[in-house]
Amino acid sequence: MIGVDEAAEIFVYSVRDGFVQVSAFVAITVVLFSYVQYRTDGKLVRYLEDNERLQPLAGGLLGLTPGCGGAIVAMPLYVRGSVSFGTVVAALAATAGDSAFVILALAPEAAIYAYGLALVAGVGFGYAVDAWGLGVGRVDRAVGRIGRPMTDGGFATTGVATGAPSVPGGADASCSVDSSTDTDREWLATLSHAVHVAWWIVAAAGLVAGVEYLRRGAPEVAMEIGPTFFGLFTVAGLVGTTLSAYLYFVGRGVIGDGASGRARDTFGSTYETFQHAAMETSMVTVWVIVAYLLYEYSVVLFAIDIGALAAAAGLLAPIAGAALGLIPGCAPQIVFASVYANGEIPFSALTANAVSQDGDALFPLMAIDMKAAVVATIYTTIPALVVGIGVHLFWPYAQFGFGVV
Repeated sequence: MIGVDEAAEIFVYSVRDGFVQVSAFVAITVVLFSYVQYRTDGKLVRYLEDNERLQPLAGGLLGLTPGCGGAIVAMPLYVRGSVSFGTVVAALAATAGDSAFVILALAPEAAIYAYGLALVAGVGFGYAVDAWGLGVGRVDRAVGRIGRPMTDGGFATTGVATGAPSVPGGADASCSVDSSTDTDREWLATLSHAVHVAWWIVAAAGLVAGVEYLRRGAPEVAMEIGPTFFGLFTVAGLVGTTLSAYLYFVGRGVIGDGASGRARDTFGSTYETFQHAAMETSMVTVWVIVAYLLYEYSVVLFAIDIGALAAAAGLLAPIAGAALGLIPGCAPQIVFASVYANGEIPFSALTANAVSQDGDALFPLMAIDMKAAVVATIYTTIPALVVGIGVHLFWPYAQFGFGVV
């Protein structure tokens, strides 16, 4: 059991850290992709739709970008039926989430090898899924038996293997805010636009704090209010998450599209482009904070030591790394990367985790199509086990300390 003070401290730190460590980086990737869509009038997505053979490769390259933003971009494209399920698998397998920043800073050579292997494995397995199915249909049906409330999310999957678009049918299909008068709604719209502008200002501050955090080697950050790095980190994190919660629960029904996780063909203006990116990132922020809280409370309540669990002998090390990747979100993966940098787990375990983990990119898919998310995370574990065990058995640098500066 934990006391009220400790529980409150975990809550505040999770709310703060989630925005700076994740959302600020996600926002940049999402707005860049959205802006390209705006400037090209949707030609990029149409090109992917017309060239199915390039889709898993494109998904893998999106996933390879440090952080989760690139892979997050791929999820709404699958939901609308623009890309295949193999593309989702490739993007999720290639992504290393926010743990990539940690390894790039502390063990850059290991990062190049691990994430290179993740890209090759993800793209190759994605093409295999699209070409031969590899039992996706059977897994799809098996997951569907878990129960509709758990697997449909806001939208129902007609068939994961076919890549058909998800169809409205649940809580996230729409989001509206009731108002008694037009004046009230106009006032709420004005407030929401102001919050949106403030959100981007805070996101920029959060990005500065996040980059400095990584430059310092991902240290423990004290809770502080003041003109210091700690103060910037704290204020940006707490305010950013608060504004994100407003945009997700209120703003998207007033000035947004009313739904999240839906890809747009194009945008009417630069402002609309930034507004869409803010709404999408706000959704990710809410899910990230939930994941952070579940992880942090579980660690304390059950005395979980990721380093001790992962530092198993022999083939259990990469198997443990792959299994840890089943947990959505970046928090446990960041811890895992730090444990590797400290020389406590072998390179094969890091590689297996890099392939298996889906980072925060799984959250948009979970919010819209839980069934597809469950199937996807199962499928990214398969190449993770193959690559991790293969590296452990045949890679000469599979043991401890490879690439650590």
